[in-house]
Amino acid sequence: MGRYLFCGLLMLVLVSTLEVDIAPVLATSREVKIEKVEVRFLPMSPVVLLAVGDKAISIFVDPTVAGSIQGALTGKKFSRPLSHDLMRSILKTYEIHVDRVFITLRDGVFYGTLTLSQNGQQHLFDSRSSDAIALAVQFDSPIFVERELVESAGKSIGLGREPKKDVEL
Repeated sequence: MGRYLFCGLLMLVLVSTLEVDIAPVLATSREVKIEKVEVRFLPMSPVVLLAVGDKAISIFVDPTVAGSIQGALTGKKFSRPLSHDLMRSILKTYEIHVDRVFITLRDGVFYGTLTLSQNGQQHLFDSRSSDAIALAVQFDSPIFVERELVESAGKSIGLGREPKKDVEL
């Protein structure tokens, strides 16, 4: 328990020191809201699919984050809290809410920006995309991407079914 508490508190301290400028990430007409989040456990690595319309963006994540996101999506509780469960508990204790998550792609790497609010004040924080998605799912908060990202990186697939054989994730 001490290790988890330490990690959670460390994450909270890091989050409070990594605040980023709010201006570039404010909602624009180019943003679209993710309609569905799905986790698939593929042989090479788990992948999180962020779906908008008939397209999905694939983000490969580590197995622990995939399990955390899948658990939050399905309501499955683990015998011990995972890091995102702990972070959710800490944020809720201090009445901090995840308002939204924004995912970007720069130089082939996905990035996340968390918008958190407490007592009417909003703050933005840089994050790994997988951690931002996990916290958004934990708080049932919206996830946004730029329309251009969906058009450039999104693949047409049928969510809830097996991927089309000719579509490579």
